[in-house]
Amino acid sequence: MILDLDIGNTLSKWRLKDTASSEIRSRGAVWTREEWRPGADIPDLDVVEAVRISSVARRAVLDETVELLRCRVPRVYVGRSTREALGVTNGYREPWRLGVDRWLGALAGYQLAGGCCAVDCGSAITVDFVLPGGTHLGGYIMPGLRLMKESLKLGTRNVSIDSEDAADTLLTPGHSTVDAVNHGIFMSATSAVQRMYSEVCDQHGVALPLLLTGGDARVVSRGLPVPHAVWPDMVYGGLEARFPLTMPERAGKMTGAPGVPDTLALEKIRGGLALSMLL
Repeated sequence: MILDLDIGNTLSKWRLKDTASSEIRSRGAVWTREEWRPGADIPDLDVVEAVRISSVARRAVLDETVELLRCRVPRVYVGRSTREALGVTNGYREPWRLGVDRWLGALAGYQLAGGCCAVDCGSAITVDFVLPGGTHLGGYIMPGLRLMKESLKLGTRNVSIDSEDAADTLLTPGHSTVDAVNHGIFMSATSAVQRMYSEVCDQHGVALPLLLTGGDARVVSRGLPVPHAVWPDMVYGGLEARFPLTMPERAGKMTGAPGVPDTLALEKIRGGLALSMLL
């Protein structure tokens, strides 16, 4: 089995993948901790022959995790942000400072679509752009939905937006404080992502496929008028592309990858951008 770990600052996700069939056998999530408990926080390591890690947690968390795993597992691969990988050139002046989850998402998106806008809707919402040809332009970071709620200090942080709520409903004024907050942050997040996407496409003269991942991806997805795809395993896809261990991975297949989403004509993107700037 292959254990893939996506370690966040507060929440860590894992999945077990069959080496022979390349199928996902199980998955889960736990609070991030420095002292992991095999069999509780992560699966029983007796069945694991290789581990691939993406971590944005504190360095001590990663170091402790790698030390534990290397005592129990034959092969441990750690994702790092580098100046170049898989045909993509990192857009940061100091490439190692780019969050590895963003880098892996950019790599996965490029392998899938040959250029993309990769949006990760987690604790923060990050938006990264890779042009056809592999130039990573850098990106944007803004507070995620939960952080926006917490900043208001109105006691609404634990009332989440239902991902099945109709977008039209979320765009109307709220009739309670909870609704007003939820609708406001929904509008803020979706409008910002839409504007970032349109501005970069306009500046560089290209309509990029739009890919969303992260815990709030399905919520943000409901408010985006441009074609897009939700890819929950996009960071894992970057690990698969960076460290291919199964036959399908070596052939370029990333588990759970969506089809490449359609794009609007660049003229329509520019027309929508021009209209929004007039309002």
